[in-house]
Amino acid sequence: MARPKQTSASPAPGAGTVFALRAIGLVLAARWAFSMSQMGYLSSLRAMTSSPWACLNVVLIFLLVVLPGARARVERPLHPLPQWLRQALRLLALVTFGFALFSVGAFVWSAGWRRFVHSLAETNGWLVVGPALYAVVMWVCRPRALWRTNIAARRFAIGRYAISLDPVTRTAVVWAESRKLGQYDARELSVKWPEPPASTTPSTTILAPATEPAAASVRASGEARRSVFARRPKVELLWDSPAAAGHNRTTVFRAPLSSDSDRNAARALDATLRQI
Repeated sequence: MARPKQTSASPAPGAGTVFALRAIGLVLAARWAFSMSQMGYLSSLRAMTSSPWACLNVVLIFLLVVLPGARARVERPLHPLPQWLRQALRLLALVTFGFALFSVGAFVWSAGWRRFVHSLAETNGWLVVGPALYAVVMWVCRPRALWRTNIAARRFAIGRYAISLDPVTRTAVVWAESRKLGQYDARELSVKWPEPPASTTPSTTILAPATEPAAASVRASGEARRSVFARRPKVELLWDSPAAAGHNRTTVFRAPLSSDSDRNAARALDATLRQI
């Protein structure tokens, strides 16, 4: 007897992102339709044609609902959207979010907090929910790597850059978000770590005399902490190819180490490149 074909119930990676963006677009479209029904569709259309902000909102809602070119794929779990669509949504959401905050702030400045709270209750909280939805769109479309770090599969993610290593062919493919930067020989790649500042070297802290006042060490640690927060250390991926004339010692990418996952991915990438 032929066995029935079993289908997996788990959705494809990236389907949640597409669903969330489309749901936000439908909520915005429903709110716009409700506001137009209260104002009158003809008068609303006339007002929209003379308002560039309304046109930007219409374009944003259209892109969120339709999502042209969006498709959840296993090889791109964190980038189901095309790069142009992601950048367009990020830009439009940023502009509309800024205009929404400006409008709410101007209303609070002119009418006062009591009138604002009353209007917030009349609109069922839409004066806060609307800007929050634009902020969610910006957060979903933020710059991200193509996938998460998977050391067993030799896939690494540092910031918005993704690296895939093939131990059989000894090649490495580097991606900037969903754009392919190039394919390189893994034996010609190396990781360059940022140089630690002179004030935080272990020798200066261990060999410091015990008679030195504690205020100096506290001041040094405070300055080091401020310098760390002011400037994030950046790691570089270097390509040193003796066969490529004019391309020796080229920086493939430079990414800041903003989280522990980025640091762990950079360490794992460095160790893996040394083993190849």
